[in-house]
Amino acid sequence: MIDTADSYGPEVSERLIAEALHPYPPELVIATKGGFQRPGPDRWVEDGRPEHLREAVEGSLRRLRLERIDLYQLHRIDPKVPAAEQFGTLLELRRQGKIRHVGLSEVSVEQIEAARKVLPIVSVQNRYNLTDREWDDVLEYCSREALGFIPWFPLAMGRLAASDGPIAEAAKRRGATPGQIALAWLLQRSPVMLPIPGTSSVSHLEENISAAGLVLGDVEFAAIGKEA
Repeated sequence: MIDTADSYGPEVSERLIAEALHPYPPELVIATKGGFQRPGPDRWVEDGRPEHLREAVEGSLRRLRLERIDLYQLHRIDPKVPAAEQFGTLLELRRQGKIRHVGLSEVSVEQIEAARKVLPIVSVQNRYNLTDREWDDVLEYCSREALGFIPWFPLAMGRLAASDGPIAEAAKRRGATPGQIALAWLLQRSPVMLPIPGTSSVSHLEENISAAGLVLGDVEFAAIGKEA
């Protein structure tokens, strides 16, 4: 799975993915997002108007060279537009065959439930890591409801990665990196967890992937989580 968005660049990320990987192998899932305008550097403005979401989906399909987006995520719920209109537009696009599945980003449990009254939701992408667990209630909800939980910024470790911290100690015992331990902890936190760490090189990618083979002991897992 590759996670991207029309606002990354903007548009640059989607074009690069297509340039590098198209035609896509059948096992690859590309997830993208829409719902932001980028009027200038470091400026992110929510735009959930139906006309913008339709244009955003069409643009992502074109740049990614796809006939259908496997997972399309509403990057943010625009507070200036009735949420039901935003959800309804995505439902319409899904019925048209342009979107296979719909996900949400940076949402509360209440917002997820409101969206599910309009259309099926398969995933939630909220910021979550060892030192920032503001969305624990959303993760628990996703775990109960079997919705994928896609934590962005998953590798923030802060003081836990200090040389005498629990992550560093676990990494030394296992011959791993602190990042691998942090990813392993997230993967054991819930069966619906799907971290999306940034990757800057092939070696970095291989390091991240190998974290899936690490299994933390119960005491070790609890100690790392307790210190956070």
